[in-house]
Amino acid sequence: MESVQTIKQRFEIIGNDPKLNRAIEKAMQVAPTDISVLVAGESGVGKESIPRIIHSLSHRKHGKYIAVNCGAIPEGTIDSELFGHEKGAFTGATNAREGYFEVADGGTIFLDEVGELPLTTQVRLLRVLENGEFIKVGSSQVQKTNVRIVAATNVDMLDAIAKGRFREDLFYRLSTVEIPLPPLRERADDIHLLFRKFSADFAHKYKMPAIRLSDEAVRYLQQYRWSGNIRQLRNVAEQLSVLEATRDISLATLKSYIPIHGPNLPSVVSDKKSDSDFSTEREILYKVLFDMRNDLNDLKKLTLELLQHENGAVKESQQSLIQKLYGTPANVAEPSLALHARPEVEVYEPEATNGHSQHFSNVEDDQSFMFAETVEEEEVLKLEHHEFELIKKALDRNKGKRKETADELGISERTLYRKIKQFDL
Repeated sequence: MESVQTIKQRFEIIGNDPKLNRAIEKAMQVAPTDISVLVAGESGVGKESIPRIIHSLSHRKHGKYIAVNCGAIPEGTIDSELFGHEKGAFTGATNAREGYFEVADGGTIFLDEVGELPLTTQVRLLRVLENGEFIKVGSSQVQKTNVRIVAATNVDMLDAIAKGRFREDLFYRLSTVEIPLPPLRERADDIHLLFRKFSADFAHKYKMPAIRLSDEAVRYLQQYRWSGNIRQLRNVAEQLSVLEATRDISLATLKSYIPIHGPNLPSVVSDKKSDSDFSTEREILYKVLFDMRNDLNDLKKLTLELLQHENGAVKESQQSLIQKLYGTPANVAEPSLALHARPEVEVYEPEATNGHSQHFSNVEDDQSFMFAETVEEEEVLKLEHHEFELIKKALDRNKGKRKETADELGISERTLYRKIKQFDL
């Protein structure tokens, strides 16, 4: 059996990180079997090397090896690409076509970005994993295939399952053995080795001397986060090799080729926002909130003046305000009638003392007269109603697709999922 070092030389894998070596060891151990493997890791860490190692060390090495990027194939054609189609199955299907699972019979299929597969395709894939059967698009004939499936993903699969974007049963069938690959930022000692390898490759390719980094530049290289991982490091090495006249790269020069702000670092957000930054639904929600706030302030002001007025008569300045808040005629003789016009607002009325009814103006002396709490509850109910309507309409417009709905509403998918559970949508 080949050693890890031999495999790394054979497949041009650079690095001595223990996590990387462990991933290669696991790939070598599972290669002779036919169990499915899931390679997990961030984008750009080199996940495509593991399936090639598995295929080359398996008994299928003389069969076909097909790599499929599931995220790059449109949703409407991916079933045809994977399983094939019959002539006339859909518009433009002028001839029958063999799918990847039929072509790769006896070999290995690598499904990259498997987390991007549509749910309908996931059902078909599950059937292949369970009994090796599939049906072409537009056909009713069941066909058999004998393929080894190795999948890879850069998303949190458990989170995707919780959001309903990936089938849990398919996940456990794909991840019989899971091989995680560490991100580049966790392989600090390998970063300079990789950079030197890329620099030598580009020097040979463009027929020029290789670039060299100063000590300060090397330290900065090792401390940088590298959100794009090996792919980003390779791009930086290529840019420096082509664009820089001098072959000795200083820290200042290196920094000019590496973005300061990235997805994993704090970013500067402009305080200026145009109206186009907000969707129509968000503008409506903000307007509703402001209107409710103004109504609440008006209600507090009106109630205070009614309580302070000695004879309970309504001032002319409150005529229009009462009409606006309660929808009742402006000529209200008693303050209690104005307040009771809305049944949601409860009014505290003291009991009669010594056979005489207590004057209404004395209510302001009782500290227990608290009506704001009920109004605030009503405000919350109104807000939840509007929020329910906005989310429901957005889901209808996007045909139930949560990612598009969350983008339209300007909220995260996690928040949208929680709201869907809350409102039982």
